[in-house]
Amino acid sequence: MAGSPPAWIINFGNELLIGRIVNTNGAWLARELTLAGFDVRRIIVAPDEEPDAVEVLREAGRRARVVVCTGGLGPTPDDRTAEFLAKATGRRLVLNDEALRMVREKYASMGMELTEDRVKMAYLPEGAKPIPNPVGTAPGIHLVVGDTHYFCLPGVPREMEAMFKEYVRRVLATIAKPPCLFEASVIVEGVPESSLAPVIKRVAKSRPECYVKSHPKGDELRSPVLDVRILCHHDDCGVAERLAREAAEEIARDAEGMGGRVAGLRVERLRD
Repeated sequence: MAGSPPAWIINFGNELLIGRIVNTNGAWLARELTLAGFDVRRIIVAPDEEPDAVEVLREAGRRARVVVCTGGLGPTPDDRTAEFLAKATGRRLVLNDEALRMVREKYASMGMELTEDRVKMAYLPEGAKPIPNPVGTAPGIHLVVGDTHYFCLPGVPREMEAMFKEYVRRVLATIAKPPCLFEASVIVEGVPESSLAPVIKRVAKSRPECYVKSHPKGDELRSPVLDVRILCHHDDCGVAERLAREAAEEIARDAEGMGGRVAGLRVERLRD
């Protein structure tokens, strides 16, 4: 969204790169950041390896106001996100007293002692704050470098989502104001995407507050079906809704003029 603070999402994990695990974290975080008023510019999957990880973290710090990372916070040898972030930002990796308390209390509640591998999860870049983990054991990381906020969260979706909702959202609210977002959907049957393309281009150009995208569902030549989505943002909810509805209705009229059939048209506000 033009004018919104830029955000990058970095999902660490070799298991993502080899296709063993589907990267659902990227999509979930992209929606959350968009709803919070940020312009998501990158979703990057990076390996648990120092050269690539440090490089992408440094680049994110130069170009994003908010960087949300997932993965690599656990007790195993390949969990090195805290180390990578420290190197990328030129900081020492230190034992954080508050993070150590969090880890100790988690294992003590289960009658388990601290081990070297468990203490490893309490090492954070110098100056970072630990993010409480209400579901698992590894604390997250919140590090501010200049104007950039780094948030590092576990890769386990249930832990990541809980920590984002309980901690990250509150910080994001101090950086950006969530806009009103309305999304319209127009289902068009019988019109090839290539035929509707000039209409989509015109509608998008005339409404810079809206992102217009067609999603083919059928066959371009034999049985074309298009789901056209229009996402509009504005500080005024009434304006955002009007823009989305007008854009959808314009596309629907032109599609019918081409001999197509509008099988559905809806407009709804996007919420948490």
